[in-house]
Amino acid sequence: MKLFFRKYGEAGPPLIIVHGLYGSGDNWVNIARELAHRFEVYVVDQRNHGQSPHSEVHDYGVMREDLREFMDDQGIDRAVLIGHSMGGKTIMSFAAEWPERVASLISVDIAPKTYSNLALASRKAPNHSGMIDALLALDVQNAESREELDLALRPRIGSSRIRSFLLKNVRRDSSGKFSWRINLEALNNNLDKIFEGIDASNIPVGGITGFPVLFISGAESDYIQPQDHLLIRSLFPVAEIVTLPGAGHWVHAEQPALLVKTIKYFLEN
Repeated sequence: MKLFFRKYGEAGPPLIIVHGLYGSGDNWVNIARELAHRFEVYVVDQRNHGQSPHSEVHDYGVMREDLREFMDDQGIDRAVLIGHSMGGKTIMSFAAEWPERVASLISVDIAPKTYSNLALASRKAPNHSGMIDALLALDVQNAESREELDLALRPRIGSSRIRSFLLKNVRRDSSGKFSWRINLEALNNNLDKIFEGIDASNIPVGGITGFPVLFISGAESDYIQPQDHLLIRSLFPVAEIVTLPGAGHWVHAEQPALLVKTIKYFLEN
């Protein structure tokens, strides 16, 4: 699949940013611009998100293939990979299959584990199934404004920040009607696959090595727990793990300056 992308910077080694569930490359433009002074930064839209094509198939096997195809098309042999949430699992899956094509790996607020019961286990964690149900119930085509859609979502999604983030996936078509840019049906049908952990069956004894690895978690997020560190290091033995204060799951929106500082320090040392 040919992924939509944006590019920032004209010099330096390639760096690819892969967004998370319900997101798009748009969410990472400011981060990309901050890194573009030293890297050739590519920000991709994953399948069924943003301006990339839609498909009924949505799992980490095809998403890592999408990333490989993108790198091949751009003539990128090896790159720094940064992935948030679902995007973090995409780059982990890619690294497990093609470690020789990874210069460094940075996973933002996601571990290699299965997350199917996270919303039940933690009040801080998003209820993704509930979110998609709420979005599917919206009558977007007959809405007259984003404010109307936001008001309709409010009873089911209390956070104004999360509602604003989700409604970035609404666009006006040529007739002036609202429509979804995101493929909600495919994501709803594949949530169980999105929540799956990384398949460790092909990972060699001793884990994946050969490049630096950083896992970044938000202090206000429950996505990476202390007990997950053992799993992380069993797959990526050289992994560093840091926690950013004042950030929940959407670290890039809540602590962008600190995230950029952390990424730069890791990549420059």
